[in-house]
Amino acid sequence: MLEQDYYDKADEVIASHGSGHASLIPIIQDIQSEYRYLPPELLSYVACKLGITEAKAYSVATFYENFSFEPKGKYVIKVCDGTACHVRKSIPILERLYSELGLSKEKVTTDDMLFTLETVSCLGACGLAPVLTVNDKVYPAMTPDAAAELIHELRGA
Repeated sequence: MLEQDYYDKADEVIASHGSGHASLIPIIQDIQSEYRYLPPELLSYVACKLGITEAKAYSVATFYENFSFEPKGKYVIKVCDGTACHVRKSIPILERLYSELGLSKEKVTTDDMLFTLETVSCLGACGLAPVLTVNDKVYPAMTPDAAAELIHELRGA
């Protein structure tokens, strides 16, 4: 059960976008931006407020890969493994990050909720490969050592 302030925030977001069916995506985007994930209870709440079924809201939220029902860390690191990045050795960067953070393909968020590590098929920065992002800030021409240094910098921030 979520605290009341989660529902109050959802009401603010709904008020800012309107309660039409077409507002669902921007509303859940804003909620996810606020909490770094989409709490399932809030998705149900939003569906009720917009007059749509929970099934419809869930079908939208699960269709788009951008939405997550799992809490994410303060720093969401996305390592590109698209063709250009892969050819330019993105996998050793990913492996180094797994090692530095104590994560794996199965466990993607640190226990302290500081880091979440994801792979993506393309970040749209092929000319800068290999690339990773931290909370959507692009870090080009990465190496395993540079990625490890970035983790140390973020921990100190």
